[in-house]
Amino acid sequence: MQEHKRRLAALLMQKSYREGDFVLASGRKSEYYFDCRVTALSAEGSWLIGTLFNDMLKTCDIRGVGGMSLGADPLVSAVTVISHSSGRPLHGLLVRKEAKEHGIGQFVEGLGNFSKGDRVAMLEDVVTTGGSLRGACDRVCAAGLAVSAVCAVLDREEGGRAKLKEAGYDLLALFTRKSLLALGG
Repeated sequence: MQEHKRRLAALLMQKSYREGDFVLASGRKSEYYFDCRVTALSAEGSWLIGTLFNDMLKTCDIRGVGGMSLGADPLVSAVTVISHSSGRPLHGLLVRKEAKEHGIGQFVEGLGNFSKGDRVAMLEDVVTTGGSLRGACDRVCAAGLAVSAVCAVLDREEGGRAKLKEAGYDLLALFTRKSLLALGG
């Protein structure tokens, strides 16, 4: 798996990592921006992310994976496809930022593949403050599921891990900014 991780780091640095002046979703200013979707939506990047997350979650007793739409959409898809082909099928779910205004008006899509109380892992592309990941976890729990793990491609190491810990979640990340720069730089 270490070679897969090195290759993903190289792809992330090539496709997703930019330096400059940016404003993040949290409102914070940053000297770098990490757009994981570019890598996650590439064929190789999707396969690597799905493979590495499945390896990370192999000891977790879960029925599926989920995340906040739009950032987690390709992550959830990659994990579900790889999980099926590896013989440990995990279902996916997506959490909307706003409830649908039509149909049954739900926040969480994919619940039909789960039963009340099922355990899931929540995925995120980038954790800065942990706010969006915590919000997604809250909605999934409100829908009757239990969150057993929270995972990210990148932990920016800007307080999100501690905030998630306060909420009872231990963040598992494929990379911190430091490890990404070391492996992919």
